[in-house]
Amino acid sequence: MKLMDIAKVIRSKNAGPRCTTLDIMFANAEDFERACSSKNLSKKSISELYGVEEGQIKEIQYPISNAIKFSIPRKVTAGDPGDKDVYGAQQHARLFHLEID
Repeated sequence: MKLMDIAKVIRSKNAGPRCTTLDIMFANAEDFERACSSKNLSKKSISELYGVEEGQIKEIQYPISNAIKFSIPRKVTAGDPGDKDVYGAQQHARLFHLEID
């Protein structure tokens, strides 16, 4: 099953000028737990998907909200020349097709 099939919301946004946050929210605890236990939704998989060192990724799980947040460093500071996504709002699409086992 793909992440986009079980997540209610998948979004990204700036978390300051040098960091992007990836938010994944689920409709229920069962889907949240399934995603949390999947090896395909981890710091390692995010590292591979976004080309960021695993040690630079922060993962926060919010069971009460059925949500997972990953924060990753931006390659270019928001608004600098060469920045292709000033608001960080287009970075979540890579997560859609992650297989959740």
